[in-house]
Amino acid sequence: MKFPRSSGVLLHPTSLPGPHGSGDFGPAAYHFVDWLAGAGQSLWQILPLGGIGPGNSPYMSSSAFAGNVLLIDLAELQSQGWLNAQDLTPDAGFEEHRLNFASVWHWRMHRLAIAARNFYAQNQGKTNAEFDAFCAHHANWLDNFALFMSLAEHHHWADWCEWPNGLGKREPAAMMQAQQDHAERIAFWKFCQWRFFTQWQSLRQYANNKGIKIVGDAPIFIAYQSAEVWARQDLFDLDENGRPNVVAGVPPDYFSVTGQRWGNPMYLWNAHAKENYQWWVERVRRTFELVDIVRIDHFRGFASYWEVPASEPTAVKGRWLPGPGAALFNAIHAALGPVAIIAEDLGEITPDVEALRREFAFPGMRILQFAWDGSNTNTFLPHNYQTDTVVYTGTHDNDTTIGWWHSASDQERQHAKDYFGIDGTDIHWDLIRAACASVADTAIHPLQDILGLDGKSRMNFPGKSEGYWEWRFSWDQVKHEHGNRLAALCRMYRRVIN
Repeated sequence: MKFPRSSGVLLHPTSLPGPHGSGDFGPAAYHFVDWLAGAGQSLWQILPLGGIGPGNSPYMSSSAFAGNVLLIDLAELQSQGWLNAQDLTPDAGFEEHRLNFASVWHWRMHRLAIAARNFYAQNQGKTNAEFDAFCAHHANWLDNFALFMSLAEHHHWADWCEWPNGLGKREPAAMMQAQQDHAERIAFWKFCQWRFFTQWQSLRQYANNKGIKIVGDAPIFIAYQSAEVWARQDLFDLDENGRPNVVAGVPPDYFSVTGQRWGNPMYLWNAHAKENYQWWVERVRRTFELVDIVRIDHFRGFASYWEVPASEPTAVKGRWLPGPGAALFNAIHAALGPVAIIAEDLGEITPDVEALRREFAFPGMRILQFAWDGSNTNTFLPHNYQTDTVVYTGTHDNDTTIGWWHSASDQERQHAKDYFGIDGTDIHWDLIRAACASVADTAIHPLQDILGLDGKSRMNFPGKSEGYWEWRFSWDQVKHEHGNRLAALCRMYRRVIN
């Protein structure tokens, strides 16, 4: 799909300001949309909206369909009469520039439980048409998710294959009994998803009305400890006990000499093919109910993927195997028509990956921080771009541009200085300007780079499981000139659509 020439900002909602320990779908999100519009932007790129997993990563969610309940705006629940003002008194441990997941999780979950109880108490003996319609529309994943989360909590987050009484194997009698035993908690999780989806759709509509599209993110793999793996064990490479035989990762690369052992279970692609990829079609359909454009993480895994024995501690001893290729995207196209997908084609990219991307006209990605190895053929250098490209100064996995510049080698810094004819004192804006000026149809800028923040504001470090995904900004860091300068560049390089 051809993308119009445009510009946007990368910021996950958890990084937004707000009084309740984490960014959410409250007033700050709407203010950020207003800021984007004023800065001449037409795209807001986010990370996956699903719940967090190990290390607080949004790429290891407990569901491929459910939303992150930490993003629910609690003030909206108060406006509905389900919380009171005292419930919203912030915890003393909340931090302005850091998301303390441990304290935020417990505090927010307690408030959500109060709100759910009050909602059901108000509707005792009555039906709520909006809630019932939501549950019916999402029943094909919501029922499994609510039961899964209730059981996972009850069993202290032990892997689902360790659950007793036939629950791991989803024996019918055990499932029926569990639904009765955990009815109250199942209702809680359904309530939370209802508010998540309702609030997000309001925010998305507000952005769309301002001329801003949402760029979402869909990880290719899903977490083992997830409702979908538990519900469809036949679609994953598991042993007789339900544990993964092999797991996902990537071989040694720019980020890690031992590769990255992600640990996700691998798909049984033959089983998916027998169903004409209906599980994937439904996943993509549901994702497009939430966002306007989807960035598919690790796109190269659809051409071929790195499979690591589950017994291996690192990703070094893996092997490449063929993925589903064009058959998967043909099934998606047949069911949904042309879809706006960005292919994350970073890492070890072979001709088959490039051919698959081009066959379906998915734009690929270019990262300016990767351009400075001294070669004039480096594909990340702007003079080597083609229009079907999304260019970034860096992504959520990179250091901020200033952090990168301070840690880059003398040779890398000199190459960038020579290439742009700069002295490096304003490197973050130099790279933003280069992205805007390039022939790439789409330019995306992390908010950290617009604000000129150093490596302390890095969002993630691939391969490091602790201490990341925590960054938040405050409005006093956002100066008038930030938006004006970005808007001026977008006007100069024809990236302002209106």
